[in-house]
Amino acid sequence: MVALTVAIGLFGLLELMNVGVLYFMPGSRKANGVGVFVACERSKADPELHQFVRYLVYWVAGTKLIFLALLAVLLLLGSDQAKFAAAAVLALSIAVFFWRMFPLARRMDAAGQMQPPGYSKVLGAMIGVMVVVFAVVAILAA
Repeated sequence: MVALTVAIGLFGLLELMNVGVLYFMPGSRKANGVGVFVACERSKADPELHQFVRYLVYWVAGTKLIFLALLAVLLLLGSDQAKFAAAAVLALSIAVFFWRMFPLARRMDAAGQMQPPGYSKVLGAMIGVMVVVFAVVAILAA
């Protein structure tokens, strides 16, 4: 069960860094900042659109923060059974990325709307690893 705690804690740390980037350096090309999207820079030419983009970025960051707070409670107070269920649910919910977001990212990448080129493959690989890690940890803990 230590593996569950470590996996969930490391994931939480990665996501916390992502929240920091989204709040304080949203245009970054690191830690899933939206700077990888060419349209993000272009949106600055239209103040109304750029405000909308900023709002959505902060919405994502805020949602991640709520999620992280719940993960922290789980790590501090949750039973081994709750951590097992969380790892299984994390594997499934993270995998949803491949249903809608990954096909969209691949199309945008192929159309030259992401910098650096090929970023969608890197993102897909990173998220795929997360899914596999949580699935393996959940299976081993079962």
